[in-house]
Amino acid sequence: MAEVTFEMMKAKVKETMEAPSCCPELKAACDAFLKSIGTPDQKAKTAALIKELEEDVCTLDHVIPFFESPAGEAVLGKETAAQFARKGRELKAQGAKYCFCPACTAGSFLLEHKDAF
Repeated sequence: MAEVTFEMMKAKVKETMEAPSCCPELKAACDAFLKSIGTPDQKAKTAALIKELEEDVCTLDHVIPFFESPAGEAVLGKETAAQFARKGRELKAQGAKYCFCPACTAGSFLLEHKDAF
């Protein structure tokens, strides 16, 4: 893979923020970071974004039990929850670490390349 650039990171922050699965706290941290670019607040907002990503990007070990729970079935529906659980187990068996929802997919990229900020 080519070197990860700051422009790529900005695009992934926007992708994370715009994902339907992005929680309000992470959405706010993404927005604050984007608005801070080129200002004296950028370093602090970058640190806050990374902290929020670390709190909100879910691992498969976290989401698979949710998908298999009554709460997961209530939120997603029984069939969708079962499909998500199967997909999560397949990805985990392939070595994946993070949830496969759009927000976690983009957010995990940011975490894995946080030195590019």
